[in-house]
Amino acid sequence: MSDPSGTSEYPPVDEPVDEVVDGPVDEIVGDAAGGVATVVTARPPRRKSSIARALPDTGRAWIFVAPVLVALAVVIGYPVVRAVSMSFQKDSGLDPATGMFVNGGSAGFSNYTHWLLQQCALPAGGTEACPTGNLGSQFWAAILVTLLFTVITVTLEAVIGLGMATVMGKTFKGRALLRAAVLIPWAIPTAVTARLWEFMFQYDGVVNRVLGTHILWQTDPLWSRFAVIIADVWKTTPFMALLILAGLQVIPADVYEAARVDGASAWQRFTHITLPLLKPALLVAILFRTMDALRLYDLPAIMTQGNANTRTLSILVVDQVRQGANSASALSVITFLLIFAVAFVLVKVLGANAVATQEEQRRAH
Repeated sequence: MSDPSGTSEYPPVDEPVDEVVDGPVDEIVGDAAGGVATVVTARPPRRKSSIARALPDTGRAWIFVAPVLVALAVVIGYPVVRAVSMSFQKDSGLDPATGMFVNGGSAGFSNYTHWLLQQCALPAGGTEACPTGNLGSQFWAAILVTLLFTVITVTLEAVIGLGMATVMGKTFKGRALLRAAVLIPWAIPTAVTARLWEFMFQYDGVVNRVLGTHILWQTDPLWSRFAVIIADVWKTTPFMALLILAGLQVIPADVYEAARVDGASAWQRFTHITLPLLKPALLVAILFRTMDALRLYDLPAIMTQGNANTRTLSILVVDQVRQGANSASALSVITFLLIFAVAFVLVKVLGANAVATQEEQRRAH
């Protein structure tokens, strides 16, 4: 409807409506059919904060990482530095000349020679070979026991864990229940596991009754070590199986299918497909388990009361702390260097093979 003057209330439909926009204009897009122009405006650039302008990208990243590094320095760095510092100090004790309790003072490398060379200090000065029964005389025996436990347990756990992971990786009814049941030994605390196996390996325990034997599992030089190995393998094999199973899950199924089409047997598929592609996961599993086995303490300390036949480096450190914290710190540093050296060798040997395997996979794809 129009007013008396002849002008309309609404603008004509065919006339384009101009849009007034404040700010810079980037582009004007026109509609050829309707004649309507759309104005696209450019957004003003986002202003950076004063900190963002002052610091580069790496600097801003360090701001977020710094709190974690400070926490690690307090929790890990300080104890390590303190242990190294204490290892160069003499243990406190009685002065033979005055009979007074005095601080030890600087020891140089005598704490390290005490363990590595099995030299014990004399009250009047000088050193001599540590007598039998002294903890210093048991260092190399503890090294051998620790390495023996590590090599045997890690090997058995890797082989058995690989078999368990292969079975758990297949599709069958009740697979979820089997996976949950397998993880039970690993979920039980180590102290509880050690106490259970101690009861079983007692002279009148379950093992001797079932086997009909009279073996002193907790004191015999051979069988006490065998008992600790059995308990450790039972406890930690599920952990290895879990890590290996994670590696098996990422192997493509079409690789096995192509091998079957080519007529490869089950053993050929295992040796030429599974093992090569499983090297990275095996490296992680073996590395973690080796570092854990080198500091074994709970099982032998509880099952055999840490006797000389099953005394590991960790047990020797704890026993020495009761006699002198500074010499025990030196033994802790030696243990740390041993674990670091073994881990370095494993990463260099197995890690290089794992990286080569991954490069071959990339080229194949």
